[in-house]
Amino acid sequence: MDAQKAINTLKERGYKYTDKRKEIIEFLDEQKGYVSAKQVLMFMQEQYDGLSFDTVYRNLSLFADLGILEASEWEGEKRFRLSCEEDHHHHMICLRCGKTKHIPVCPMEHFHAGGDDFKITSHKFEIFGYCTPCQHS
Repeated sequence: MDAQKAINTLKERGYKYTDKRKEIIEFLDEQKGYVSAKQVLMFMQEQYDGLSFDTVYRNLSLFADLGILEASEWEGEKRFRLSCEEDHHHHMICLRCGKTKHIPVCPMEHFHAGGDDFKITSHKFEIFGYCTPCQHS
């Protein structure tokens, strides 16, 4: 998803369109992978002195609930990126820089984990490691 589509989704769902929300979305659009709420806050505080972590986190959570953002968690911290619009896929995620790489296959295609007595409604599969540049730094 690009920034304009994310902003349109926000408007279509009846949420206020503010400069702060636009800047959060545009910042995430410029990133190559997942970023933490702290990173977003540091960026936003350059323009909005006194902006609280709670405000940033509430907006990130709202965007994730609306499907604008994807969320993942590692090292005890939730991280966010703009949602992909491509076919169903999963990601390899660099633990250092947050960059992602698509995994073109889905492990769920190979088994029916729930059996007949369990209806699967969603799943998540992520592989964590280090991208080539981060392996050498």
